[in-house]
Amino acid sequence: MHEDLRDHTSLSALSAPVGYLSPRLALLFAVAAGLAVANIYFAQPLLDAMALEFGMEPAWVGSVITVTQLCYAAGLLLLVPLGDLLNRHRLIPLQMLISVVALLIVGLARTESMLFAGMAVIGLLAVVTQTLVAFAADLAKPAERGRIVGMVTSGVVIGILLARTFAGTLTDLAGWRSVYLASACLTLILAGVLSLLLPKPAATAKRISYLQLLRSVLKLFLEEPILRIRAVLALLIFAAFSILWTSLVLPLSSPPLSLSHSGIGAFGLAGAAGALGASRAGRLADRGLGQRTTGFALALLLVSWFPISLVHQSLFVLVLGIILLDFAVQAVHVTNQTLILATRPEARSRLTAGYMIFYSLGSAVGSIASTHIYASNGWYGVCGLGAMVSLLALLFWALTRKR
Repeated sequence: MHEDLRDHTSLSALSAPVGYLSPRLALLFAVAAGLAVANIYFAQPLLDAMALEFGMEPAWVGSVITVTQLCYAAGLLLLVPLGDLLNRHRLIPLQMLISVVALLIVGLARTESMLFAGMAVIGLLAVVTQTLVAFAADLAKPAERGRIVGMVTSGVVIGILLARTFAGTLTDLAGWRSVYLASACLTLILAGVLSLLLPKPAATAKRISYLQLLRSVLKLFLEEPILRIRAVLALLIFAAFSILWTSLVLPLSSPPLSLSHSGIGAFGLAGAAGALGASRAGRLADRGLGQRTTGFALALLLVSWFPISLVHQSLFVLVLGIILLDFAVQAVHVTNQTLILATRPEARSRLTAGYMIFYSLGSAVGSIASTHIYASNGWYGVCGLGAMVSLLALLFWALTRKR
């Protein structure tokens, strides 16, 4: 089966020249990936405003994020593997152009149905982020792959976090709809730039059908233990990540804190600082230190929930907890991707797709669970849930590390 899969995957993306990725182009990849993924996280600091305008119950407002994340998971399975089949030079700008249409739908939505439809398409097409990560891994030199993946993935995590700052500030200035209209303009500009600058791979010698491509994602799960293990870790760490960031707006926007949208969004800067600090995790994985990095980061993730639980006692301590949590999540995420993408060079888009499906499922479950727990048990209940998920991730790593 192993050889059969290799025989059927000599596809277009593989013919791009190794080492072609210049530092400037790598930075452009990071910016584009960050903006694409930010589109599905703009809603988190805006949930209260959306709930007020569309009359949604507080316990169910997290479903806006859940629908987006579930569609993102569907896009990971149905669209990301196309990077191993089609020319990424054309695929990436096309997906970004469709995202522009979806962003306009959300920005102009007048009904709850339009809002959810637009968010669903945004989630589906935001997977262009993962196509960019796989493309960057293909173009990088083997000795620099961890560093390049870390750089682009840092752009992704920073995009997720700064989405809150951008959305909160712009909402206070011009309303929540302006966030999606502004992002539509920025995405359109980036799509044009990428269509001009992305490397053009040579023609392919072999092709497989779309159904064969999708079936091969399942084969990779069956054949690669590291993919299965790291995918489960992704589900757990991003469930913890989403438990924090989906529900954080609720205590911060309520009395006695009653922060503005821009004030709430500013906490994304703390998260971005933590993510930047973990960007070197890929280099540690290149040096064979991936397991140690993972264990240390998961321990930090568990510890981070204590200062996070003190939101009503000290915002400064909350910021420290956010930095720890985002550092830990980013370090594990970069390490995961570096280790996984080294296993099958001919199938990096499909490896990314399979891994990120679990990321998205974790985010979706964390989003809906956190708002329900907050409604019934308050902020301490949310932090208890996050700590339990983090502990489960640490135990799972300890039990599987020898494999």
